[in-house]
Amino acid sequence: MQKIAWFVLGIAGGFIAAHLVNRDPRGHEVLADVDARISEFTDRIGEAYRAQETKIDGLVADVKGAAAGAVDAAKSVAADAKDAAGDAVETVADAVRDTAAKLTD
Repeated sequence: MQKIAWFVLGIAGGFIAAHLVNRDPRGHEVLADVDARISEFTDRIGEAYRAQETKIDGLVADVKGAAAGAVDAAKSVAADAKDAAGDAVETVADAVRDTAAKLTD
């Protein structure tokens, strides 16, 4: 509880000190300069974040495209394998029928 009291007291003291500094014209200029620097910093951070986000979105789109291509290729290979297996089964069945026909003759 004592830590919370000191925290609140520190915040209140900071507001009071800022108010007293802001009353003086030189203090007002200093606070305005600090505010301008903070605004410039946050603007730069925001621009960097948006640039990075755009870069990552482009990478994600590329990966999605590559994954879709890989899925399509896998489907094509699976369909070809299915067709080849069906043909092989049909060939074996024909051979079995021919052998059975020869044995029954």
